[in-house]
Amino acid sequence: MDVERIRADFPLLQRTTRGRPLIYLDSAATAQRPRSVLEAERRFYEERNANVRRGVYALSEEATDAFEAARARCARFVHAADPNEIVFVRGTTEAINLLAYGLGQRHLGPGTRVLTTVMEHHSNIVPWQLQCEARGAALDWVEIDDDGFLDRESFSAGVARRPKIVTFTHVSNVLGTVNPVRELAEEAHDRGAIVLLDAAQSAPHLPLDVRALDVDALAFSGHKILGPMGIGVLWMRAPLLRDLPPYMGGGEMIREVRRDRSTFADPPARFEAGTPNVAGAVGLVPAIDYLESIGWDEIAAHDRLLAERFRAGAAERWGDRLRLFGPREPGRRTAVLSFALAGVHPHDLASLVDADGIAIRAGHHCAQPLMERLGVSALSRASPYIYNRPEEIDALLTSLERVDRLFHPA
Repeated sequence: MDVERIRADFPLLQRTTRGRPLIYLDSAATAQRPRSVLEAERRFYEERNANVRRGVYALSEEATDAFEAARARCARFVHAADPNEIVFVRGTTEAINLLAYGLGQRHLGPGTRVLTTVMEHHSNIVPWQLQCEARGAALDWVEIDDDGFLDRESFSAGVARRPKIVTFTHVSNVLGTVNPVRELAEEAHDRGAIVLLDAAQSAPHLPLDVRALDVDALAFSGHKILGPMGIGVLWMRAPLLRDLPPYMGGGEMIREVRRDRSTFADPPARFEAGTPNVAGAVGLVPAIDYLESIGWDEIAAHDRLLAERFRAGAAERWGDRLRLFGPREPGRRTAVLSFALAGVHPHDLASLVDADGIAIRAGHHCAQPLMERLGVSALSRASPYIYNRPEEIDALLTSLERVDRLFHPA
């Protein structure tokens, strides 16, 4: 992978911070955008800006065509059977809330169950808690083992209780664990469950094929795959999508409105009330094109290089005083590097490396049940991506040495 060529496409990476060249290692939170994405959004507003679906004039038709072309591109990205299985949302969080609300109405009630896991982001926990509480359903949990993998016995025990819905992440935003989606989905389907996949952290790193994964719904966020903020994608099998009630009411999601009743449009329009983020959808197209032009094998190899650079460097400097969480096997994780340095609080650590121009994240990473399982309140997290040099990992390690000396002077 030609990292220098890739870096040249990302304007923000040329800036400085705290008087030093920026080293951006927080791509699990949001990725940076290449010029092609920035220019696509700008061109839409400069050349095609009009409301979609609503106008019979040429400009509105051009905007609608661009919006629907983006839908078709996203369908190809996840290998959907039909572009109409793609719903544009603000991000993975909204997609899961939409699913929880709709599936809750259709499938949850007293005595029913939902199964999730302790490695989930809060976005795949809280919506289900709300629905279970509202409908008298139970929320069950799959545990993890000490290596950061889902406990298969715990999963099997959970699906044996015949949950209506099984929902889990493809890749952990804390541990980097890549879950065996198809195996889990097949086991859940054998018990009659609907299977939902949070692909927010996998979409930037792994190819997505909803038919090969054998899930019933999948969601990801544009801003994590080099795309704009405020746009995301929900895919769902057509029969299930057609059965869902509307999540929001408003314009463009209806067939007919009368004083005493309304009837609703077919999907995906039924779930896209109001004016959508058309420019955001248009910006997804060059983002997807950019990733696919690099190639998933190249992206995975670069992930492994950076993760191993950090693991080996940390082991050499600190031994077991720096604990890197998640699977040890490079092929079973992405380069999400959550760690704890003995005697240094993660927030202090992140603030101090920021003084060296290095951007990492610290906190519970919206995964408090997982933090409880790991026995920590917070972790530091570095999440490099396609535009990071190996030398930037070295710079992080050097900065961590400086931090360690501050807290543990010789």
